[in-house]
Amino acid sequence: MLKIHNNPPRREWPALTARCTRQEGEITERVAAILSQVRTGGDKALRDLVARIEGYVPERFEVSRRQRTEAAKAVPQRLKTALAIAKSNIEAFHRAQLPPQVDIEVMPGVRCVQRAVAIGRVGLYIPGGNAPLFSTVLMLALPARIAGCGEVVLCTPAGRGGKIAPEVLFAADLCGVDRIFAVGGAQAVAAMAYGTESIPHVEKIFGPGNRYVTRAKQLVSAQAVDLPAGPSEVMVLADNSARAEFVAADLLSQAEHGDDSQAILVCRTERFARQVTEAVEEQIRYLSRGEAIRNSLANSRIVLFDEEYKQIAFANAYAPEHLIVSMRDAWGIAAKITAAGSVFIGNYSPESAGDYASGTNHTLPTGGWARAYSGVNVDSFMRKITFQELTRDGLDALAPAITAMAEAEGLDAHANAVRVRMKGGIL
Repeated sequence: MLKIHNNPPRREWPALTARCTRQEGEITERVAAILSQVRTGGDKALRDLVARIEGYVPERFEVSRRQRTEAAKAVPQRLKTALAIAKSNIEAFHRAQLPPQVDIEVMPGVRCVQRAVAIGRVGLYIPGGNAPLFSTVLMLALPARIAGCGEVVLCTPAGRGGKIAPEVLFAADLCGVDRIFAVGGAQAVAAMAYGTESIPHVEKIFGPGNRYVTRAKQLVSAQAVDLPAGPSEVMVLADNSARAEFVAADLLSQAEHGDDSQAILVCRTERFARQVTEAVEEQIRYLSRGEAIRNSLANSRIVLFDEEYKQIAFANAYAPEHLIVSMRDAWGIAAKITAAGSVFIGNYSPESAGDYASGTNHTLPTGGWARAYSGVNVDSFMRKITFQELTRDGLDALAPAITAMAEAEGLDAHANAVRVRMKGGIL
């Protein structure tokens, strides 16, 4: 049963917004060792790690073109149709995000330009622990292609027989992934960050994962990573216009990701809270991942606030990966949210829609990182370069400001670089 906290004072909020952090020190130590092994040992170290952690010894890490072609035959047509719909919506939403070039004359003779340039080679990490997340292939590969990345590399764990789920391979081909490697976990992050004989070094790593993968991305962050995307989480803001059975289903859908996942309900009355807990118990009986869900619910909770502004403040303090607003003025409430990965408005916008096919991206910041990070978008796959051009008249007009500032900072050579142009010699 989900524990209910009734109008907790603010001093209790830090504990109520905390995520699962058990074994953090041990995880960091293990991940650091894995990164070091792969960085110095290349393919041999990687092969040893995969054998020990993933349970098989690969003959070769890269998935062949023949294997990729064969995979399509194993995917049912119903799923292919669903993937095509999802692909269309994701492409439409992300293509609309392509940034325009900024080109402005800030003052006569001084022109400034900002141009977006795609990252050359990107690496995608696709989790495969509890389930092969082929939907994440769409969420990462499609924006990469829309942005114009030169090469897209994908790593994902294989099963005991060393084979990747055909759905993942089919989705990768559907989205134009260039190369696929059967390796997962922190060792995959290491391989993409540092490069091995088989797996190329990439310029930026994308993708969610468990706490080992997330910590690996944090430890190699100098190599460029997208965002901290670890164990999944959802928060539901509800009032008496919400449907208890809908809310229960949303909490359960998030909880099935794994033991470290978290589901939080923030509602107005104890009566509604009890209705939701009863609906959770009713629905969980019919779900295939019931045991994992119950473990996740042990990290989850219900928080009651009798005032709307406290619900909003608590949501911003938690900074959820997914936020569902099941309240009367849902858009009005959403306008006051300042920290969330993705927001779902109203009773008929389940988090599952964003996970799969609405068009928004499901690779989102977790663990409170939504205060500082955005979810993956087209900009994530690009860098922005600025350009400037000054005419003689433009530099002449700007020279007094430049030299005054340079001199005030004690940087005479900076000032001289302007004066030599204005006067034709060093003063």
